[in-house]
Amino acid sequence: MTTAVTRPAPTTRAWRNAVFVVFTLSGLVMATWLSRIPSVRDALEAKTDTMGVLVLGASIGSIVGLTFAGHIVTRLGAHRGVQVAALSIAVGMVLAGVAVTLGWGFWAIWVFLIALGFGNGLCDVSMNVSGATAERLGGRTIMPLFHASFSIGTLVGAGLGSLAERFAVPVAPHFAVVGVLAALAMIVTVRSFGDERVVEEHVATDTSPVPVTVSRWAVWRQPSTILIGLIVLGMALAEGSANDWLPLAMVDGHGLENDGGAAVLAVFLAAMTIGRVAGSPLVDRFGRVPVLRVSALVAVVGLGVLIFVPSVPLAIVGVVLWGLGASLGFPMGMSAAADDPRTAAARVSAVATIGYVAFLAGPPLIGFLGERFGLLRALLVVFVFIVAAGLVSGAARERTPAAIADDHRTATGGDEPTTRGDDRPGAPSTGHDQPGAPGGDQRTTQSGDRRAGADTGLPADSDDPMTDPAAAGGPGERARRDR
Repeated sequence: MTTAVTRPAPTTRAWRNAVFVVFTLSGLVMATWLSRIPSVRDALEAKTDTMGVLVLGASIGSIVGLTFAGHIVTRLGAHRGVQVAALSIAVGMVLAGVAVTLGWGFWAIWVFLIALGFGNGLCDVSMNVSGATAERLGGRTIMPLFHASFSIGTLVGAGLGSLAERFAVPVAPHFAVVGVLAALAMIVTVRSFGDERVVEEHVATDTSPVPVTVSRWAVWRQPSTILIGLIVLGMALAEGSANDWLPLAMVDGHGLENDGGAAVLAVFLAAMTIGRVAGSPLVDRFGRVPVLRVSALVAVVGLGVLIFVPSVPLAIVGVVLWGLGASLGFPMGMSAAADDPRTAAARVSAVATIGYVAFLAGPPLIGFLGERFGLLRALLVVFVFIVAAGLVSGAARERTPAAIADDHRTATGGDEPTTRGDDRPGAPSTGHDQPGAPGGDQRTTQSGDRRAGADTGLPADSDDPMTDPAAAGGPGERARRDR
């Protein structure tokens, strides 16, 4: 006779803090690569459009990672997804750095960037799914704070990269130290993740009339998935184009040195961090849609100042506005995609895949245009996508059970909804779907039961404001106000 061994359930606070750490480390890894792009270009003696193709390698890897992430997270759990991602990140970082320093050539770097991108894509979905579960358990908006910790990581990475540029530190040791240490820290930290699959099974015992099981491919038939994906696409391009091209744009377009370009990227990332920290209470107060629309407007204004004003100080002001405006699009898209816990992994994977088209097509497109018209003018293409994201931002509105049910019916081809209760004619009622029934939870909103310790199998943190069901203005409260 064998006994199943399960991991002890962490507290909500421990789970949340572990997610914060993983987001921070992910940002550190990304910014480490991005901040050394000027050195990589110099080592290769590459043109702007060639660098666009090089960056494309990491984007292709990310798309592959996102494609498999839904299956990996659903089968193995988000914590295993992060561990697999960490190994891929370490391999990609170390080998890419060695390829740059030892002069192995363009295609060797390109291949190793695919491994780095795969790890980033898989980690992205895994940590967002786990973070969305922690957010649901807490009952208030914290996803922008998770992404703020990502921005803090990128800020640290960009700062270290700027110092490495100033003191001419070779790329290989820089990438090796950051890649290996970050991967080891991720592998250890995720031991404090809870198992979101167990939590979602408890949440799914809600017997509201929606199908419990939806194919991971069927979510692509839901209009809300596509529209949320367009929001993430536009705002990811607003964020990603800065990450990929801002240092070079400041060097080529405003005459700064390489270390100055890396420093301006750090300014952009600092603005992103501030926007995400300040954004959580704003989202709780006003809702996702108004905040997303204002964010798009601010990003457009900032980008316009950077492109059209030939003054370095004013251009940096534009960079700050650009960072503030781009800060909330991706996290709000991830929260909206994960509103229904039963399809969270599949929808987050689908939405992130759509969003990562910006990272796939954006670098070569901007590089091609930049080679012919200059990088600053090439960034005009980002305007169109930011405006489009603002126009469809209504799709990110906090979900009600009825809206979730409509999406389920669309995903299953209009089949008759099923429930976990016994819905045979004449079967006794479970009581959960009767108004005022003893077993009913009238406080359940778009994400199921979000009360601390409510049948989730996790210990409640009575002193943790994250698990306070009365947390002012939380997502569930907004859904009730909107109805």
